[in-house]
Amino acid sequence: MESPENEADLLVRARAGEAEAFERLAARYRRELVAHCYRMLGSPQDAEDAVQESMLNAWRGLARFEGRSSLRTWLYRITTNVCLRMSSRRPRRLLSSDYAPSLTDTADLGEPVPGPVWLEPWPDDLAADEPGPATSYQRRENVELAFVAALQHLPGTQRAVLILREVLEYSAAEVAQIMDTTTASVNSALQRARKAVETRVPPVPQQVELAAIGADGQRELLDAFVAAWQRADVDGLVALLTEDARFTMPPLPAWFDGREAVRRFLVERMFATPWRLVPLGSNGQPAFACYHQDPADLRFRLSGITVLSLREGRVSALSSFVDPALHPVWGLPREFPEKFRTDR
Repeated sequence: MESPENEADLLVRARAGEAEAFERLAARYRRELVAHCYRMLGSPQDAEDAVQESMLNAWRGLARFEGRSSLRTWLYRITTNVCLRMSSRRPRRLLSSDYAPSLTDTADLGEPVPGPVWLEPWPDDLAADEPGPATSYQRRENVELAFVAALQHLPGTQRAVLILREVLEYSAAEVAQIMDTTTASVNSALQRARKAVETRVPPVPQQVELAAIGADGQRELLDAFVAAWQRADVDGLVALLTEDARFTMPPLPAWFDGREAVRRFLVERMFATPWRLVPLGSNGQPAFACYHQDPADLRFRLSGITVLSLREGRVSALSSFVDPALHPVWGLPREFPEKFRTDR
């Protein structure tokens, strides 16, 4: 990381029109700005677009930066305003349960719903080096699916205030400056946002659930999950679920609520052909790249990304994202990697 003196030197050179100096400055903050935009917009792709636009705006407006706040704070002001404009022009990102009622009949899963409709998963490695005041534990908690989904239900201003205050730990006065409003307005928006989010997130964050079962418990649970899935062992898989487990699969509108409904879906639709799973990390939660065997040539091709939510050592939700447009964000191979191949 550059020292403050080096940053000051880079800033002088950037303001004199040296593009390379600005790129070096911007690179220091890019990861955390992308994470901020993801929390605001619910999509890694939208977050990248927002940061690209923000960096262009910052470069064009750098001569007007007077240094009354830190460069980091100034960049957060720009990116927050870009996110607010973007969110005002498009529908908020949804979970399946926000879009339509659950199903019990597995015969018709519906047609994929296109467009910027669904909340998208966040690859953990995008935030692996995210700097800032929060600990790595807190950063993972603040990209959990349930938390980011709850944020999307807030008006844009409340969403921004909550993230800037609770996640990034700016003071109310600093947030007022970033958002060009008053401290009283920030405090009022924060109070309303907190109440709204609390009604939509589980009482126990995923990081606490994971810590409670420990590394050995996590490994045992996930190994059992992979083994059952790859053997098409429905009973073994269902035994790992909570009674109220959910299975979702955007952009398909269908989702199944409760262990028995999930069982029916697994029996009737999931295991007609074999699968292979590759462990991932998403939103600070366990996840897998899921490869489905093509009956035509018996090759395993990437079908989706499944993120697990846990409660008391069991799986409470399987959030499967089956939109192929997400695959480039994760950099996953289209076919099951040779190094993971087994005869199982």
